[in-house]
Amino acid sequence: MAGHSKWANMKHRKARQDAKKVKIFTKLIRELTVSAKQGPDPDGNPRLRTAIAKALVNNLSRDVIERAVKRGAGDSGGENFEELVYEGYGPNGVAIIVETLTDNHKRTVADVRSAFTKYGGNLGTNGSVSYMFARQGLLSFAPGVSEDLLMEQALEAGADDVVTHDDGSFEVVTTPEAFVDVQEALARAGLQAEHAEVSLVPATKAEIGADTVVKFFKLIDMLEDFDDVQNVYHNADIADDVMALVE
Repeated sequence: MAGHSKWANMKHRKARQDAKKVKIFTKLIRELTVSAKQGPDPDGNPRLRTAIAKALVNNLSRDVIERAVKRGAGDSGGENFEELVYEGYGPNGVAIIVETLTDNHKRTVADVRSAFTKYGGNLGTNGSVSYMFARQGLLSFAPGVSEDLLMEQALEAGADDVVTHDDGSFEVVTTPEAFVDVQEALARAGLQAEHAEVSLVPATKAEIGADTVVKFFKLIDMLEDFDDVQNVYHNADIADDVMALVE
């Protein structure tokens, strides 16, 4: 859509995440620990392999990663986390999915509901918005990367598509299963993604205007600040001039 910059939006998101680096580390460690319960060998545990790749991209040290994996793989009798997903609508009818790992579901649902209520949203039932999203691997590259090289290496490594955006940035799309293989192959070719993750990608977008964008981001920030919340996904479409209001 005209006036919407994929790269500008991604940079804004990264800046918000950098400001919450300590909380991000905590969430990464929790995901590593839970993933390792399915087996400590990343080659035989795709979820753990993806969690390790994400932790490394976010500069979590290998020592911390190894300790988290050992703790999860061992039967230490420590915390047992339950995976719960909440769905709802934010301002302007934006669809939002909240993935959590919690040891107290009553606390978590109360926190999530309070955030939606405070900022003009409402919590929905299971399946109310999830049908709008598909899980995909996404690797974002800044403008200036060789399109031919990126296309050749990504497709050869098993990527589904390479998307060129109007601002000159690129996005490599993969299945969740192929994500780490593609990421590693591109890195070996000297193509290091600026941002890489397995994400829930919306099939349709809801446009956010200047009158609701601040409230929307306050809702997202409040949700992401909860210790139990691992990931927050949404289908908001935000123009560059509107995004500037929250920068």
